[in-house]
Amino acid sequence: MEIERKFVPVKLPDNLESYPHTRIEQGYLCTAPVVRVRRDGDSYYMTYKGAGMMVREEYNLPLTKEAYEHLIVKADGTVISKTRYRIPIGNDLTAELDIFDGALNGILLVEVEFPDESAARSFIPPKWFGEDVTLDPRYHNSNMSKGIRP
Repeated sequence: MEIERKFVPVKLPDNLESYPHTRIEQGYLCTAPVVRVRRDGDSYYMTYKGAGMMVREEYNLPLTKEAYEHLIVKADGTVISKTRYRIPIGNDLTAELDIFDGALNGILLVEVEFPDESAARSFIPPKWFGEDVTLDPRYHNSNMSKGIRP
């Protein structure tokens, strides 16, 4: 189960490059339900995501590099590329700040995953997080891959 909230940051944290970060490339084989393949640094995954906004099913399966390369060319729409920064924000939570490039250059998005719905609903975001777009489907990467820009 994935429980997350999404925000559009109004500014970037100081010393951004000091936080762990990786390059991510991902493509969508299907968007209803979501079936995604992703390269995150040197790791490769296929992910299934069920319907929903803040709470939805999610299953990750490891892929080999060869399997990923075979599948990514079959992706529908835009293959998304971004740099993801992992920023600790206290209470054992991590902000995942995505800075998109390529076709989605200029889009910023920060996500936080939670252990349960109660924690997600009671979360008070730092000021730099900006607008809460958790319930806006335009901010799902699967929709952005279809050319829907927030």
